[in-house]
Amino acid sequence: MNNLLQKTKGDKVIWTIVFFLSAVSLLAVYSSTGSLAYRVYSGHTEYYLFKQLSVLILGILIIYFAHRVNYTIYSRVAQIGFLLSIPLLMYTLAFGSNLNDASRWIKLPVINLTFQTSDIAKLALFMYVARQLSKKQGVIDDFKKGFLPIILPVVVICGLIMPANMSTALLLGASCMLLCFIGRVPLKYLAGMVAAGLVLVVLMFGVAKLTGMEGRTKTWMNRIESFTSAETHEEPYQVQQAKIGIVNGGLLGKGPGNSTARNFLPHPYSDFIFAIILEEYGIFGAFLVMAAYLILLLRSIRIFKNCPYAFGAFLALGLSVTLVIQALMHMAVNVNLLPVTGLTLPLVSMGGSSVIFTSLSIGIILSVSRHVEEAENKQAVAAQAVAA
Repeated sequence: MNNLLQKTKGDKVIWTIVFFLSAVSLLAVYSSTGSLAYRVYSGHTEYYLFKQLSVLILGILIIYFAHRVNYTIYSRVAQIGFLLSIPLLMYTLAFGSNLNDASRWIKLPVINLTFQTSDIAKLALFMYVARQLSKKQGVIDDFKKGFLPIILPVVVICGLIMPANMSTALLLGASCMLLCFIGRVPLKYLAGMVAAGLVLVVLMFGVAKLTGMEGRTKTWMNRIESFTSAETHEEPYQVQQAKIGIVNGGLLGKGPGNSTARNFLPHPYSDFIFAIILEEYGIFGAFLVMAAYLILLLRSIRIFKNCPYAFGAFLALGLSVTLVIQALMHMAVNVNLLPVTGLTLPLVSMGGSSVIFTSLSIGIILSVSRHVEEAENKQAVAAQAVAA
């Protein structure tokens, strides 16, 4: 055990955040799945608690082993992951499990494990963009040599994710644009890409409406109209129930396990778990959860500033940015600041593949942090030797 602790390196604050969010996840998932477990598993309300506990333990092990890997290896993995993501996403669109007109999941044979291929694609894309940004710094102002090799992978992956999961595609695209901005990509190129993206989204909605093949776009339009025209459109049912839970929570909440909104909210253990946290732990408890994600971002910015190599710096910041933006968007949806989406709360919402790939992202961030710490320690030893 002591040997294991000695080998555990990286930012201690980030490790603390991981354990804090894992504890929040266990409490929130256990509370929000009580009714579901009672119905599905004949009163065995602890089923989902133990399931989530096993997933979180696996996630922490993934973080540990990922942070022990030299982060430069992820540069090579990025190319393979990106190339594999394209056929995986195409296969998912064509043959994936369909729910609410959206094909997002595929099931692995034999072991019957279901996972979202977009989770793999997000991680692979960020590693690939970080790699490209670090390699193209010398020609970053050149459109063909610098910008296109960085942005084309973003367009391809986001374009393949968008038909089934627009919120994830927009989140991924925005996070990549932010990373490109930090990587000194000229603003005129980024502004052009944002404008082109908006035009393509409008065209997609228009073509879907004209051809009558609305499918998933009809769901998106209904959500946007309900959000932007609250006076003329009735609020979605889940928004109404989330608001009731939040109001009942007040400042300090109703206490662990005392949620009533969980009995009425669709997916209270995933898409609306922050509403359950607000009801049971109040504004104060929700603030602590939000602060944990913001501190994760701040610590990653510190890693970015101190990392001596561009790839590690972009990798750590890029992965943390997408996790924190996803968390903030989830919270915004739960308090009705954004239209309803299917985004989960990273490391808190119940899930298998989402927790695993979030853990892998955090493990990679800690790998970069470990390298920064080792470099700083070497510099300190060298400085002491010179002074002596």
